[in-house]
Parts: sequence; structure tokens; C-alpha cells
Amino acid sequence: MPRSVNHVASRARRKKVLKLAKGFWGRGKNVWTVAKNKVEKGLTYAYRDRKVKKREFRSLWIMRINAGARQYGLSYSQFMGKVHKAEINLNRKVLADLAMNHPDAFKAVVDAVK
Repeated sequence: MPRSVNHVASRARRKKVLKLAKGFWGRGKNVWTVAKNKVEKGLTYAYRDRKVKKREFRSLWIMRINAGARQYGLSYSQFMGKVHKAEINLNRKVLADLAMNHPDAFKAVVDAVK
């Protein structure tokens, strides 16, 4: 009896990985062994960096709030302490947007907490 190989499934597996490798540089896009490793590494980075992105955005918001608050003589920590004490329920994302794009509204928040 001849040897039976499930070529359909193995080809589909390879095609799936090579499709994910589309756009990679050099042999990473078309050589199976290289593409498999690169795709695996890329998916690992993608998983990790979905978490890192949240950290980076929070850091960016803090910088923007700090820059906005310092225009009115407050540091970031003083400003946030007063925001919490005044029970103003605006998160950092919203405060950063106000500081960047709506300075009048941010000034109103600062005046409310002073």
C-alpha cells in the first residue's frame, strides 16, 4: 500500500503562515522555515505590545496634563491631587485632550480645582 500524505492540510498550514508573513523583508516573506519563525516572533511582539501601548498612552497623557498644568503654576501631581479632592471625574485621557485641544476648557478645570 502506498504511503499516504495529507498534503492538502500541510499546504494549507504553510499558506496560512506565508499569508501572515506578507510584507516581511527578504526571505522572511517566502521561505517556509524563515517565515514560520518570523511570524511566530511577530505574533509574540503583537501580543506583548498590545499591553505596552496602554502604558505608553498613559505616559503621553501624563506628559500633556503636566505641560498644561504647569502653565497655571501647578505640577502634575498637585493638579491631579486637587482634581481628585474636588471630585472631578475626568480621566487622564480626557484631561490630556482638553489640555491639548481645548485650552479654555482645561483652564476652567484648573480654576475649579484651585
